[in-house]
Amino acid sequence: MLNPAIGERVMKSEHIVIVGAGIVGAASAIWLRRAGKEVTLIDKGEPGMGASYGNGCILASSSVVPVTGPGLLRKAPAYLADPNFPLFMRWSYLPKLVPWLVRYMSHANAGDTRRISQGLTTIVGDSLEQHQALTHGTDASKWVCESDYSFVYKDRAAFDADAFSWKLRAEAGFVPELVEGDEVHEREPILSEAAGLLAVMKNHGFILNPGSYVKDLVALLEQLGGRFVQAEVKDFDVSGGAVSAVETTEGRFECDKAVIASGVWSKPLMGKLGISVPLEAERGYHIVYKGPSEVPNNPMMLAEGKFVATAMNQGLRCAGIVEFGGLTEERSKAPLALLRKKVKAFFPRLEADGEEEWLGFRPAPTDSLPLIGEVGTSGVFAAFGHHHIGLTGGPKTGRLVADMITGQHSNNDMRPFQPMRFAKG
Repeated sequence: MLNPAIGERVMKSEHIVIVGAGIVGAASAIWLRRAGKEVTLIDKGEPGMGASYGNGCILASSSVVPVTGPGLLRKAPAYLADPNFPLFMRWSYLPKLVPWLVRYMSHANAGDTRRISQGLTTIVGDSLEQHQALTHGTDASKWVCESDYSFVYKDRAAFDADAFSWKLRAEAGFVPELVEGDEVHEREPILSEAAGLLAVMKNHGFILNPGSYVKDLVALLEQLGGRFVQAEVKDFDVSGGAVSAVETTEGRFECDKAVIASGVWSKPLMGKLGISVPLEAERGYHIVYKGPSEVPNNPMMLAEGKFVATAMNQGLRCAGIVEFGGLTEERSKAPLALLRKKVKAFFPRLEADGEEEWLGFRPAPTDSLPLIGEVGTSGVFAAFGHHHIGLTGGPKTGRLVADMITGQHSNNDMRPFQPMRFAKG
């Protein structure tokens, strides 16, 4: 356009609308704004109050092993029947889940597991550095903490039984320090006597309060000149062959590009673009023990209990129970009861002033890999489907999406994440 005051042509910056104010959407928005784009971030709720709020707080760079490991198909029925295993099913939902489950379980073999692991490494392998780069020199940096990350086993035999998983981590560059005997309890006095081995990963980290962290990231976006709008996105205008606007309950937002980063809520939005994503809601639970009498010195994964424990500014957060049963907000009693039982077993002396329960929905694609990239030639970019690694991989995903939109070339192989892998041929 022509600026009449100075008589020269001024280039209008591209306007990018991002749907979803979780960690992925906030990171995408910040990197795009830093690249000089006009950015509007839209969410039907408050920033950081979805799955980004309720995770285990850990920046788990070594979380490169998908759930669908070899042998899962054979073991799954026993897992579901075992009241002490942290996997639950709302059986009335099973008929709806079956098509997704069949595709999900088809990846439970060594070849697919290794392929998926290599893809996950791209997204999470440098998580701490990515969070630090996102927040450097800003108020949000106060939430990012460096730490070790320990996997807790009862003994060396239990650790050795996870050999396949540790081989995948080693292939990704993550080799643990093994701690055994009396040193286990010298390092982590909170643990019960049943804990006999720590596999300690260096160069990891955690977030002191994920919900507050994302809120501060959105505040940072606004300080940089971006905009946050609370509204529900209804549709995309792609009538001209590429996106020109996003339709919301608060009106129409003209744009040059758009990003879908709304977690499990991304599935119906992708449907607007003609892509049926095989995505299910994994119902995740956590309990925060307020005013705990003791906490771990570093975040830890209790391997037998299948939950993580992190000392954060709200207390001790324990997270990791999984349930399938759709998007209903009603909490099931059994998952929370089992989590409490497991916490008591591993932390027998723990006392607390109170507890906070939480239920949220993790977006789980059938192949355990997020969708990152342009949806055809629509100008709409996917950035969702991170399963258990959303907080860990959010900043890297945001940076990759921003690079795609701004035309920056990446050295990463993005083929495993192409959203068009779910388009019907």
